[in-house]
Amino acid sequence: MAVKIKLARIGKIREPHYRIVVADARTRRNGRAIETIGQYHPKENPSRIEVNSERVQYWLGVGAQPTEPVRNILEITGDWQKFKGLPGAEGRLQRPEPKPSKKELFEAALAAANEEPGVEAVTPKKKGGKKAEDKEAKAEKDAKAEETKADKPEAEQKSGEGQA
Repeated sequence: MAVKIKLARIGKIREPHYRIVVADARTRRNGRAIETIGQYHPKENPSRIEVNSERVQYWLGVGAQPTEPVRNILEITGDWQKFKGLPGAEGRLQRPEPKPSKKELFEAALAAANEEPGVEAVTPKKKGGKKAEDKEAKAEKDAKAEETKADKPEAEQKSGEGQA
């Protein structure tokens, strides 16, 4: 029985994910697999490649033939060079930088907040919202109205004295 190591596609449209599977050479692309030995996610940056190296070495040792895309993946991980006895068995697989945990991010933000010397809010705090603003505006209008009322009687008194 001819056995191949090939990619079985999973995932959505325009969002491919592949399983690296060992299957009979006569089966369909997504047909029945003997064993799943890895995953390949090409859309991530850098591409995520997970391969069970021990199982790959076993299947290559018993005569399984990798397809071209799988062979390229195995060269990146270094499994193909290890099988063939070539130099470069460590591979050239790029690992993404580990994401900091939420706890670490929180602690860093707290430390940054405590180190800043009295930085205040950009916008001033409101002590009553619109009500406080309305009261201030009303007080200003009342003050102006009182000034104009105070000015009118004086003018009327002066004009009234001349007529009487």
